[in-house]
Amino acid sequence: MCGIVAFVGRGPAAAPIMDALRRLEYRGYDSAGIATLEGGLLTRRRAVGKLKTLKASLPASRSSAA
Repeated sequence: MCGIVAFVGRGPAAAPIMDALRRLEYRGYDSAGIATLEGGLLTRRRAVGKLKTLKASLPASRSSAA
């Protein structure tokens, strides 16, 4: 099953996106990713497995919503 979430606004986006992905996790997906626009550059992070693997790949300040 596929789930897509988005965040449009000012300020750090990774934490709200991680929260939304956490709500989808029960559906049993096997990978997740986040793409954010930072200083005009698109930054992508992807990980296979549970969200904790993706969260571990993010800098602490971006994934502060636990």
